[in-house]
Amino acid sequence: MSLFKKKSTSSETAEMSFWDHIDELRKHLFRSVVAIVAGGIIVFIYKDFIVKKVLMGPTHPDFPTYTYLCKFGRALGMGDNLCLNKVNVRMQSNTVAAQFNVFLNIILIGGFIIAFPYIFWQFWKFIKPALKKNELQKTNGVIFWVSFLFFIGVLFGYFVIAPYTINFFSNFSLDENIENIWTIASYFNTMMPLVLGSGLAFQLPLVLYFLAKISVVSSSFLKKYRKHAVLIITVVASIITPPDILSTIICSIPLIILYEISILLCVRVEKDKVKEDKEWS
Repeated sequence: MSLFKKKSTSSETAEMSFWDHIDELRKHLFRSVVAIVAGGIIVFIYKDFIVKKVLMGPTHPDFPTYTYLCKFGRALGMGDNLCLNKVNVRMQSNTVAAQFNVFLNIILIGGFIIAFPYIFWQFWKFIKPALKKNELQKTNGVIFWVSFLFFIGVLFGYFVIAPYTINFFSNFSLDENIENIWTIASYFNTMMPLVLGSGLAFQLPLVLYFLAKISVVSSSFLKKYRKHAVLIITVVASIITPPDILSTIICSIPLIILYEISILLCVRVEKDKVKEDKEWS
């Protein structure tokens, strides 16, 4: 079923149908913006906790990732080899509106993260009429799974990628006489995209699933370039984590698993297409 359905054969009616869909899209976008504003209000109300405890968390020595990773290393008999160094950096605000601009970004991104399930629900309501009945039957629970993967990705970005990145760069120095003094804008502009980007990156299986449905990618293509994908994931993980193999593995495994899940989903799509072709023939 086409998204832009014609109500009659006349060009005038077809054009009205198109603008009807544009108007419908506008309504969904407006509701999504309202949801982001509502999420932003929640961030504003709990700003002290979100900024001091959550966003500044990776700079504190008692951050859960540092604590539990250190305990994990000692339990394995590795001593303090997995204990991350103390974040060695000072913060500063060097422009008049720096803190205010950062706070606005925190409200916007935080509001988006909180409202994500509702935003995707609005997006789904818009594209749902374009799907055929048999396609709808295969998308049961899509809102749950998209939201679930998004929040798992956000948590992974916050508790794994962000602290490793912050810790690495805070202790990186070309010379002992050079002191790391970050602006708050630089810190938050690094922290927020890592968390949000990780949440979006965890949508990889679902994105590839839909790309496979429209024959843009295939399981054979993903299998062919599996080694390249694993290499890229490992290289990126090794850059943002401390120089030890276990840290790289901890960061790489979830992303590699997501890639393998994507291949399995593509295989399932291809089997369904073959089955449908046989039914039509």
